[in-house]
Amino acid sequence: MVTTTTAPVRAEPSTPGAGRKKKPRLPRSKLPYLLLLPAIALELLVHVIPMVVGVWMSLLELTQFQIRNWSAAPFAGLDNYRATLDINGPVGEELLHSFWVTVLYTTFSVGLSWLFGLFAGVFLQRPFPGRSLLRTLFLTPYALPVYAAVITWTFIYQRDTGLLNELLTTTGLADDRPFWLIGGNSFWALLVVSVWRSWPFAFLCIMAGLQNVPTEMYEAAAIDGAGFWRRLKDVTLPMLRPVNQVLILVLFLWTFNDFNTPFVLFGGSAPEQADLISIHIYRSSFITWNFGQGSAMSVALLLFLLLVTAAYLLVTNRRREHA
Repeated sequence: MVTTTTAPVRAEPSTPGAGRKKKPRLPRSKLPYLLLLPAIALELLVHVIPMVVGVWMSLLELTQFQIRNWSAAPFAGLDNYRATLDINGPVGEELLHSFWVTVLYTTFSVGLSWLFGLFAGVFLQRPFPGRSLLRTLFLTPYALPVYAAVITWTFIYQRDTGLLNELLTTTGLADDRPFWLIGGNSFWALLVVSVWRSWPFAFLCIMAGLQNVPTEMYEAAAIDGAGFWRRLKDVTLPMLRPVNQVLILVLFLWTFNDFNTPFVLFGGSAPEQADLISIHIYRSSFITWNFGQGSAMSVALLLFLLLVTAAYLLVTNRRREHA
């Protein structure tokens, strides 16, 4: 009798989740776009859609009589732009005055802010006792809320009870108490506040850029007999060139568009000597109730800033290529 033996069947080890279906995964190429959707939606709501609406409003004859139903305002075409850019007309002449005031204000503010930030950054480059405290004090104006900071300056500039006039009369530097928020002094009062608020940002950027400058370069320059100004010219400034290119552009855009500082300082009605273009557009839109012309001024300002930015980037990139 023949007996047959069968080999025992070995059971396969069960793997966890073997009977479950795998969830479909999104292709990796689509995941970044899905992650960008919230930011894109927010950008559309906050910037793109209001900008498109502003361009459309600039083509309408939109005044206080049509503001309740502004979509039914008469179509003006390019009439608002013609009135805005006609320097021989009253609207264009006032806008041109505000433009030159803003150019002068921006030039002084950006130049002084960068200069103060540069020297403060160089001064605090090497460690010494109390350096951390000075850094904190220097950055305080930048950390303060703009309304709280500027309102403090309005109290300082008050003619009868302000701290500035009190110091000037007490020390004998002035016989009379001058007006700082009206007349010719208003431009310089606004400039001081702007530089006080802006230079800590320049200091912060330059101080960060100085961290990448090797100390060996300063030591080699000192061995060659280079003094402070020579080291600043031949070592510090060339190494800070990439930082300065971005910093100056950002300061220019912030200062040229600055609205909060003059609005809080002068209460929404700046004197003629300090009539920045941002305040001028605000007054044209919300005080004279000519929203069509105000929108046209805003679009013209946007195009001007885009043109200046493109030209600045083109020139700086060409210099970088030839360097």
